[in-house]
Amino acid sequence: MAPTKIELDGLLAFPLTPFTEGLELNLDAFAETVESHVAAGAGALFVACGTGEFSSLSPDEHAAILRKAREVVAGRVPVWVGAGGGAATARAGIAAAEAGGADGVLLLPPYLVTGPPSGLVDHVRYAVGDSSIPVIVYHRSTGVFTPDSAVELLDIPSVVGLKDGFGDVELMSRIITSIRSAGTDRARDFLFFNGLPTAEVSARAYAAIGVARYSSAVHCFAPEIAARFHRALAEKDDAVMEALLAGFYLPLVALRDEGQGFAVSLVKAAARSRGDKVGSVRPPLVEPTPDQVARLEKIVDDGFSVLKSVEAGA
Repeated sequence: MAPTKIELDGLLAFPLTPFTEGLELNLDAFAETVESHVAAGAGALFVACGTGEFSSLSPDEHAAILRKAREVVAGRVPVWVGAGGGAATARAGIAAAEAGGADGVLLLPPYLVTGPPSGLVDHVRYAVGDSSIPVIVYHRSTGVFTPDSAVELLDIPSVVGLKDGFGDVELMSRIITSIRSAGTDRARDFLFFNGLPTAEVSARAYAAIGVARYSSAVHCFAPEIAARFHRALAEKDDAVMEALLAGFYLPLVALRDEGQGFAVSLVKAAARSRGDKVGSVRPPLVEPTPDQVARLEKIVDDGFSVLKSVEAGA
């Protein structure tokens, strides 16, 4: 049985999955990526998840990524890994994660089909099976829970949390209240995460309803900015958050919204611009245009200028 309480504090990083020019997995570059996240102060790593292009990876690649991440991290921070797809694929992914020594699994939504709330809970139950590895369920897309069905997750011992990528703050507030109101140790220790793209933009709103933990894609290419915003959120420093939002995050989001899949493509482009050997994205994701890359580089430069001003003012 999974432990009833999991500690996942600090800034949660979701490393990119580097590919070669031929779009083959580049494990040497991935090792550098993992080390850079740890060196920058990530509290935990979630590999082969959304930002890591989980949907484009084969089972062998998935296993190799987990193996390499654990080798590089060497126990310094927790290493979680993505699983998902159809019911059998998700079940096999969780079993492989447990066999591979992952600290936990982020369970992505069911593939292609949508069922009623009871079917969604059954999907999670089936995927978990008899494994004991801790699982965080991703609430988004084909996997959106109601408050009642979210409470049912408490009956699956391995499920330790819910990550919101749906973006309905009212619904998330109702889910949190419903789970906490169960009044058990499980309900009290259940974890909630903000998993929206560029989560810093919604971080204050989610923190206000008890969801202070979030995943930062910006940590992939500007960890200094990501860490400063995370600190400002913890300190409730609205002036710093507003400066970084206005000068960096909001322009980044505006650019992100110009293309489907840019929540990953732009992150890879920004990482490449800083010299990281992450390669391009696999299809059906597409790369930004040269003009968009140029604007992205200016946005990042502006972000570092704002960071410098903030630190000088402090």
